Amino acid sequence: MKALVYTNPFELKYIDYPEPQAGKDEINIKVQAVGICGSDLHAYQGHDARRNPPLVLGHEVVGVAQEGAYEGKSVIINPLSTCLKCTFCLGGKSNLCPDRKLIGMNQPGGFADYISVKERNCIPISDDFNPAEAVLTEPVATALHGINLMRKAYFRPLQEASILVIGGGSVGLAAALLLKSFGCQHVCLAETNEKRISMIRKTCDVDLINPMTTTIDRESYHCVVDAVGTEQTRKFACEQVKAAGVILHIGLGSAKGELDIRKLTLSEITFIGSYTYEHLDLVAAAKAIESGSLGALGWVDVRELSKGADAFSELVSGASAYSKIVLKPQWLN
Repeated sequence: MKALVYTNPFELKYIDYPEPQAGKDEINIKVQAVGICGSDLHAYQGHDARRNPPLVLGHEVVGVAQEGAYEGKSVIINPLSTCLKCTFCLGGKSNLCPDRKLIGMNQPGGFADYISVKERNCIPISDDFNPAEAVLTEPVATALHGINLMRKAYFRPLQEASILVIGGGSVGLAAALLLKSFGCQHVCLAETNEKRISMIRKTCDVDLINPMTTTIDRESYHCVVDAVGTEQTRKFACEQVKAAGVILHIGLGSAKGELDIRKLTLSEITFIGSYTYEHLDLVAAAKAIESGSLGALGWVDVRELSKGADAFSELVSGASAYSKIVLKPQWLN
């Protein structure tokens, strides 16, 4: 089979690669679509010690099951495999399982013609669900999981809150669109890439600001979602949040930087870290996408897997206007 393999920082090669051999409780999936995630970009730049080359990246995957209960059906893959026995798994926090494994990190991912996964990690979808849209389930579930945590933490209904979302990538944009669909009237998305701003304005009904060119009063928002996760965005989030507010930290851009702990303490601000999702978050996210709750998905661009290296380069340089680039294998052409 063919695969797009991360071989060195800033190097991806589209090469012949051994087909996966399904292990115990696993099935083979013929990949239909796979999204490029921010964590894939971090690995590509050599910034993720957990993803070591040579490695097939990619964990946002939709494909056709080749055997098992879903044989011949399109499925969304839950990329997290957990033990199902620990306190976290049994207590509804499987995403924090200490033995969790992620495709595209601990085992070969979806930038390939085939991938092997646990059968229990497959979510069947209808035949008319476009794989290039269904592949958004993973980033939408990431946003949904975080929003549910924020909903529990804020002392008033989120519909009453003014909410700032930092970052117009797929997770940040999905968070803004989900919040709007939940009835939140005062949602603003902060993005610095003017090409992406233009694309989002054309395709989505969401308020936008560029904090690099627009001055914003401090403490303007009750809740802030940081979908980037760098020193600069954490500082910005702390500046913008009101007393008794919530900062939801989803992004994993960089571990460097400090928080304004004094402000968080004196203003009783809740800071929440949010990591990935649980299986039911993925199910709910898929339903939201297919039902049209996120609106038109014109902010998604579909490319051939063989051209994946160019897509990575565009995303890292900021040359792409799209919030999500989805790759499809050659066999679909």
